[in-house]
Amino acid sequence: MNFSLYIAKRYILSNSKNNAINIINRIASMGIIVGAMALFVVLSVFSGLKVFSLSFTNDIDPDLKISSTLGKSFLISPNQESQIKKIDGLAWYTKIIEERVLFTFDGKQQVTYLKGVDANFSKVNAIESKLFNGQWFKPDTYQVVVGYGIAQKFSMGLLDFNNHLEVMVPKAGKGTIENQEQAFNKTDIIPVGIYAISEDLDSRYVFADLGLAQELLEYKTNQVSGIEIKAKTGADETAIINQLQTIFKNKITVKNRAQLNDSLYKMLNTENIVVYLIFTLVIVVALFNLIGALIMMILDKKGNLKTLFNLGTEIKNLRKIFLLQGTLLSVFGGIIGLTLGIIIVLLQEHLQLVMITPTLAYPVIFSLENVLIVMGTIITLGFIASLIASSRVSKKLLE
Repeated sequence: MNFSLYIAKRYILSNSKNNAINIINRIASMGIIVGAMALFVVLSVFSGLKVFSLSFTNDIDPDLKISSTLGKSFLISPNQESQIKKIDGLAWYTKIIEERVLFTFDGKQQVTYLKGVDANFSKVNAIESKLFNGQWFKPDTYQVVVGYGIAQKFSMGLLDFNNHLEVMVPKAGKGTIENQEQAFNKTDIIPVGIYAISEDLDSRYVFADLGLAQELLEYKTNQVSGIEIKAKTGADETAIINQLQTIFKNKITVKNRAQLNDSLYKMLNTENIVVYLIFTLVIVVALFNLIGALIMMILDKKGNLKTLFNLGTEIKNLRKIFLLQGTLLSVFGGIIGLTLGIIIVLLQEHLQLVMITPTLAYPVIFSLENVLIVMGTIITLGFIASLIASSRVSKKLLE
């Protein structure tokens, strides 16, 4: 192996007498460098886009969310609350009620979620930092915070006492409904704040006090539809879930942030894989140049190989020369391409050279994982290409 490696390094560092072979070698090296650089930059861009896309849902989704497996709501006792507080790794929890209801304003209607939350909600969720206008509602009031999309659709401002925002919730029960008064629980509510996150989320929720939601849905004071949890940094998520299941006797479903946005995570991961495969295919095409360059090198060094063979060098060691040469070219090309890619990504990350809008830079993230993926891809494909080319060395060729 040391002998083959020594010869391989000599062939890399020295130029061939045939200028065409030198040109082909440079083209092959350039293809590897550009391929590695492009793959790393694209993976970094998609990592940035993934984090950017998830940042919107992270603003409104908790670390963990409890819901009932038996229906829309469940009861939580004071004893269960005290046990939840003692869970190791749990920072805060908040009781919530979510239900699709009808909102009306100045002759316009929209069905969306009323989300009743308690006083701890701001400690679990960062929604208050996303207020576009106004303030967060006060506890035990009929004040609400609406999304920018809802406010825009209703052409609604804050603290408008001339036009009332009304919420209507179907009453539970059986029997014949004679009029609308019997069919719905309804009340006037006062918008005091508008939040803005994304186009989709801005039309999803109207936040209200937990007591108001319980009143409209005719829930008991200890009846909720869910509990949202903020975990401490580095906490064992699985251990927290297991303790919660024990407290509620396995009658609940606990989902983490990824499970709450399962379709979004799948879409982003699928896009990432597809882009990786496309650019890997580009690298595969570029490595055809490496195969061609190695075969040309074998033919050019045929006289030297024949001499080594006659001196007793085995065919497998002669093949190792070109296997190692191609692999080393792939490694060096991958390192140079990665270095250039890292420079481009870091420049974009810190200096924001490419902008999507005047205030929003194109998101990129430098990740060690992407470095390992690119190097692993380049080395693996380079080794395979070199193995294919080195197999051309045979007794028949040297005779």
